[in-house]
Amino acid sequence: MLTAAEIEAAAESLDQAERSRTQMGLLSLKHPDMTMDDAYAVQGAWVTKKIAAGRKVIGWKIGLTSKAMQYALNINIPDSGVLLDDMVFEDGATVPKDRFIQPRVEAEIAFVMKRSLRGPGVTAFDVLNATDYVTPALEILDTRIFRTDPETKRARNICDTISDNAANAGIVWGGRAVKPDQIDMRWMGAIVSRNAEVEETGLGAGVLNQPARGVAWLANRLAQYGDGIEVGQIILAGSFIRPIEARHGDTIVGDFGPYGTVSLFFE
Repeated sequence: MLTAAEIEAAAESLDQAERSRTQMGLLSLKHPDMTMDDAYAVQGAWVTKKIAAGRKVIGWKIGLTSKAMQYALNINIPDSGVLLDDMVFEDGATVPKDRFIQPRVEAEIAFVMKRSLRGPGVTAFDVLNATDYVTPALEILDTRIFRTDPETKRARNICDTISDNAANAGIVWGGRAVKPDQIDMRWMGAIVSRNAEVEETGLGAGVLNQPARGVAWLANRLAQYGDGIEVGQIILAGSFIRPIEARHGDTIVGDFGPYGTVSLFFE
């Protein structure tokens, strides 16, 4: 396990990488015996820094919910990160060109909670009962850690991703808010285009067969650390498309059909 000093140093390196918009080396190379618990400790230390600087926690994101992404990283469980107030963009907003390092966009379903959820033993039905409404969303991913080490060509692993706040960087949600008992989220999908060309399509079923299952997983994981999902928090349940590169000058639109659209322009 990493020492407290190593965890703090890793969190400081991530913070500097984000502020300078310069990617850092793989933590998994520097600490070959690093565990997922170590990675969540680094993530937590980094979030603590952000809170001390005035940021506010507004929710959580769940990642690696699709089989394809899990196979790519040789894992069989999702991961999670923390949503902060400075990550929120208005629907149709312009993302400043110097805001992110290598932004990518995913399509997701956002849950807004009317009741708290604390594990263990939380089920998908508990999640549906605790949800005020769901709404279309786009998540902006960014990588403060190299995706591939430039010298060794080694790809980052799950510990790098978790430490990097599960690659979380931004969120926009909009369209039509729907009560969870008024929709089969397995069939809630999106056509995602970049500059009017369709890049990806997908359905909510791609998220663990039912997006609420991901939220249940999160509540139960957080319980291991004495934490939980709070009233009013936003939960990004996981992407049902592959990440789309967002280049300078790109307009990304997620068309969720009867549930509306969400979009961003990258300056």
